[in-house]
Amino acid sequence: MDFHLMLAFFQKGGPFMYPILFVFLTGMAIAIERWFQLSRIRSQNRKMWNTFYPMLAKGEFDKLKTMVNKDNSTISQMLVMGLARQGKLRRREDIEIAMEESMMEIIPRLEKRTPYVAILSNIATLLGLLGTIMGLIEAFTAVANANPAEKADMLSASISVAMNTTAFGLMSAIPLLLCHAKLMTTTGQIVDSLEMASVKALNSITSSYRRKSEIEKQSAESGGQPVKG
Repeated sequence: MDFHLMLAFFQKGGPFMYPILFVFLTGMAIAIERWFQLSRIRSQNRKMWNTFYPMLAKGEFDKLKTMVNKDNSTISQMLVMGLARQGKLRRREDIEIAMEESMMEIIPRLEKRTPYVAILSNIATLLGLLGTIMGLIEAFTAVANANPAEKADMLSASISVAMNTTAFGLMSAIPLLLCHAKLMTTTGQIVDSLEMASVKALNSITSSYRRKSEIEKQSAESGGQPVKG
């Protein structure tokens, strides 16, 4: 379909084509913005996790605290809560709750504006149907007062034009639905990676404290033995 045919198709659809176009462009603008944002977050998280994990494995928590406090990635925001809690309370449950709290703050930001894409997709479909119904009403009203010999031709032409809005509504809604599905999949992948990172961080923190406690216990036991002289 070349440009002139598309333009003719759009013009024949009537006034409802313009709000459908506006809804489509708005939905695509939101989808593109969210896609770039989520892609940036995913790349940033992957890069920072590759830097943070060796520190977690070595138990370098003070150094890690300094780094995550300076970084604004979502994975750093999650680790900040857990590391802040581990300095005071060493129970695994307390650290886990702190990280879950940070996840509850992060997830809404990841899903920000994404539901609007699905809503706009539904609106485009409904506007297309409404445009078709209004077009059919006008068509039957015009045909009622027309010459009987011309009624069939006028009715078929009017119905064809009225269907343009339904077609355009679906043409707008389908890409928006696909974009919404992709955004939700990407968001889910980011959330899954954050949950995996939180579990690994939690295991590293608790195992580090366990080793430290064992060393302190052994040191205390050896120090408590009588010295032979």
